[in-house]
Amino acid sequence: MYENNWESLNSRPVPEWFGDAKFGIFIHWGLYSVPAFTRKGDYAEWYRMQLDLPEFPNKEFHENFYGKNFKYEDFVKGFTAELFDAKKWADLFKKSGAKYINFVSKHHDGFCLYKTDYAWNWNSFDVGPHRDFLMELKEALEGTGVRFGVYHSVYEWFNPLYLKNPEEYATEHLIPMLKELVERYQPSTLFTDGEWDHPSNVWHSTEFLQWLYNESSVKNFIVPNDRWGKETRGHLGGNFTTEYGFIEGNKRIEEIELDRPFEECRGIGKSFGLNRIEGVDDYMTPKALLETLCSLVSKGGNFLLNIGPAADGTIPVIMEERLLQMGKWLEVNGEAIYASKVYTKKNTESTGIYYTKKDDAVYAISNSFPFNELYLEEIDYSPKLKATLLGGEVELKIAEKNGKALILIPPINPDELNTEYLYTFRISE
Repeated sequence: MYENNWESLNSRPVPEWFGDAKFGIFIHWGLYSVPAFTRKGDYAEWYRMQLDLPEFPNKEFHENFYGKNFKYEDFVKGFTAELFDAKKWADLFKKSGAKYINFVSKHHDGFCLYKTDYAWNWNSFDVGPHRDFLMELKEALEGTGVRFGVYHSVYEWFNPLYLKNPEEYATEHLIPMLKELVERYQPSTLFTDGEWDHPSNVWHSTEFLQWLYNESSVKNFIVPNDRWGKETRGHLGGNFTTEYGFIEGNKRIEEIELDRPFEECRGIGKSFGLNRIEGVDDYMTPKALLETLCSLVSKGGNFLLNIGPAADGTIPVIMEERLLQMGKWLEVNGEAIYASKVYTKKNTESTGIYYTKKDDAVYAISNSFPFNELYLEEIDYSPKLKATLLGGEVELKIAEKNGKALILIPPINPDELNTEYLYTFRISE
């Protein structure tokens, strides 16, 4: 039994499935998806807060196009979701190669995308589309091999109880709401956020996690993160989470001593919620996304890649395309990714090669197709070594160079390769 203190709670191992999964999908969707606007480089899901910040263009945009008397709450009328198809989403996520999702159940505006007793008339079941999107997506994912998980903001910008007394808000609203969410939807992940204004004791985080680990129906498989108080990121909780490369302020993951899996979350563009003024140059290329995935996996991390659907329930085509491109690559190269382990702690990115290992094989993933040879300075040469190019029927030989392995590569017709962007070589005896 886990006790109500961080030392005990931190001793709980992260369930093995999470470290094996490697790739997940984040989904930011809500009322902010109606305006889908902010300045480039910022988070469109913060639209409501940005209305009050003079350095943002949101207020001028809002008044020009919606009117001075149009409140943020009125966006409920535009959050129609008439084209939302949970089965279509689930099929896309399966094809992407993702093994889990984190669906934003409630962002900082407090609006919930599910049926709840703790947000009366401020949820998608009571108002707007009158649908429980969490349950629809959870049911659609059954049998796909993609685990259902949720994101949940711990604070709410304008909740009167929170503004009056954050600790009372936590005990009377947040904790009961989290327990309802967990028991009704039984998620595999719980990605909390919005914790930074108060230490974990104000949020009663250890009290909740003690219940989660000991009593909840998901105690054996749920993976919470590390956002439980302003002192916890990169130190306390479940898996450690980075965001656009950073954790705990301006620190990068390489600066944190890890004793558990970590997870990097970022958008394909610069925002999590859909920002309509982002253009194609603001979106990562498929190669850049795959390089990010391989870099993270080689360091023992997961990649949680965000999409921002439109208010009508459609996933923007460029986001859909990127997910399908990743899935196509993973279909061929996934054996070097899923359930793999760290092979070397040395940073090898300057060589253009990412290393992983699984069972008796080492995988060298090159970010460009090697011409004639590929020098693997992290792998000791042995005459017993054999090399295979995933997605290519080609005979490879291994020679020695400075005591290390050198893969000799014959001329190859690129049209005969069943892979692109990054190239994976399996080395084994």
